Amino acid sequence: MHRRDLIRLATAAAAATSLPRWSGAATLNQRELFPMGVASGSPSPDGFVLWTRLLDGPVPGTVAADTPRGRLPDALTVRWEIAEDEGFRRMVRTGAAQALAALGHSVHVEVTGLRPDRWYFYRFMHGDAVTQTARTRTAPALDAMPERTRFAFVSCQRWEQGHYAGYRHMLDENLDLVLFLGDYIYEYAMPKTPPSYPLVRTHTLPAAQVLADYRDRYALYRTDAQLQAAHRACPWIVTWDDHEVQNDYAGLGGLGAADAFLARRSAAYQAFYENMPLRASVLTHGLAGLGTHDGVRIHDRHAWGQLLRFHTLDTRQYSDRQACRVPGGKAQGAVSSKDCPELLDARRSMLGADQERWAAQGLAQDAASGTRWSVLAQQTIFSQRNYLPLPNESYNSSTWDGYPASRQRLLDAVRHAAPRNTVFLGGDIHQNYVCRVLADFANAQSPVIGSEFCGTSIASVSNVPQNRAQAIADNNPHILLARSDKRGYAVAEVTPQRWVTTLRVVDDVTRADSGVSTLARFVVDDGVPGPRPA
Repeated sequence: MHRRDLIRLATAAAAATSLPRWSGAATLNQRELFPMGVASGSPSPDGFVLWTRLLDGPVPGTVAADTPRGRLPDALTVRWEIAEDEGFRRMVRTGAAQALAALGHSVHVEVTGLRPDRWYFYRFMHGDAVTQTARTRTAPALDAMPERTRFAFVSCQRWEQGHYAGYRHMLDENLDLVLFLGDYIYEYAMPKTPPSYPLVRTHTLPAAQVLADYRDRYALYRTDAQLQAAHRACPWIVTWDDHEVQNDYAGLGGLGAADAFLARRSAAYQAFYENMPLRASVLTHGLAGLGTHDGVRIHDRHAWGQLLRFHTLDTRQYSDRQACRVPGGKAQGAVSSKDCPELLDARRSMLGADQERWAAQGLAQDAASGTRWSVLAQQTIFSQRNYLPLPNESYNSSTWDGYPASRQRLLDAVRHAAPRNTVFLGGDIHQNYVCRVLADFANAQSPVIGSEFCGTSIASVSNVPQNRAQAIADNNPHILLARSDKRGYAVAEVTPQRWVTTLRVVDDVTRADSGVSTLARFVVDDGVPGPRPA
C-alpha cells in the first residue's frame, strides 16, 4: 500500500467520534472473530488507545492451520463500549470503528475526553461475537504527583522457547501499566535441526518475509492465553527491537540485498502498527534522513503526572550499521577498537542525530518541569560490558557498547540537563543486569549519574552460562548483578521518595503453570543516583 493511503486509512479508522462514508459493512454471526483478544495502550490523562484484530477461522501456525480460513469482507464495523464498571451499567463512551483488510482487520480506537487517573472497562463486539471484558486506565493529570505507581517491564518472548507463565503472575502484581521493550515476535521458522534447548511448543510458519507472514506471526503469538490476560489487565506502552523485523538489523541495512531488506522492513513496520495499541500519528511523524524509507515513529514520551516521564527510544530504525559489519552480511558478535577502529568513529550513532537531540531536549524539559523520575526506556543494555579483564577489550557490537560515542553523547545530555533522577530500562540480551550508570565509562572513577535495570526475557533462551555472566560483572565494577540463568519480568514500584525494582523469575519456563520467585530487589533513593540492594 502507498504510504499516503496507509496513513489516511489508519487515521480515519482510529477516530473514536465518527465513521467514514463507507462504514456500512456486512455483519457476520456465529463466528469466533476475536481469537487474538484485546489490548490498550498509549495512556494519556484523558484517554488511551483500544485495540483488537479480527480473524475468521484457525490461527496461522497452529496445528489446525491446514483447515481453510474464511475470508473476511474488506470492511467490517466493530462496536466498542467503555464503562466505569465491569458489568457495563455505568457506560461512559460507546462507538463503532472499522476493521479494514488493508490494515489486517485490526482496530485502533483513540479515545479522548475521559477523566485522569481512572480505571475503565472496555469490550468490542461484532454480530454475536464479543471480546472478553478488559480493564485499562488513564494517566494521572500532568500536574499531579501520584503517591505510588507500579509497572512491569518485559521483553523477548520467543514462542517455541518457553511458555509465558510470567504474564500469569504479573496479574497478581497490582500493576498500573506494562512497558514492553521489544522482541514481541521472532521472525524465524522452526529450527531445522534439534537445538540445545527444549522445544516447548511448535508452529508451522515460514521465516517472516512479507506482510502476510508478519501478520500471521502476531496472530500466533497473541493466541497465548496468558499474554492475552496481561493485555486485558492494564494499558501497555510498547516499543520494538530487532526481531520484529530481522535479527540484528540496523537502520536501512540487514541481511541480504538492500532492496529486499527494505521491502521486508516496511512490511514488518506496518504489521507492528497493525498489531499494537498505537496511535495513527506514529505513521506520520518519522525523523529526517530516511527519505522514502521513513517508517513508524516508535520513539515517544509518556508522562505519568509529575512522578514519571517515560522516554521510549528507538535504537534500531535510525542506527548506523554495526562496526565492521559488511553490508548485507552478519554483524560481528564481539569487537574491539584494536581490531575494528570504526568502533570509535564519533559520527556513528545508535539513535541517529535527530533522535539524540530529541532525547536531550526531553531530559532538559524534565529538569525544568520538576519531573521526579526520568525513564529512558529502550531496547538493550546501556551500560558498558567489557567481556575481558583490562587492559584487554571485547564488546557486543549490537548493544550500546557498539556505539560508544553515541552513548557518551546521551550521557553528556543527562549530565548537562541534570534531571532529578535518571533511570535506564532495557532488555534484548535475555539476562538480568543491574548497573550504576557512570558519566564516562572510559573512566571507572567518573561519577554515577543514573541507574540501569536490564530485564531478562519472558521466554527466550540465553546462551550465556551463569559463570560467564558473573565473570563479566567481575570485569566491570559498575555492574552490581548479572544473571543469565532465569526468565521472567521486573516490577518497578515508584514513589516520590524512592524507586524499587524487583526482579521476578519463573521456576521453569517450559511449564505454563510454573511458579515464580524473587531473584533480587534494588532501591534507588530520590536524589541519589545508582541502585543499592534492598
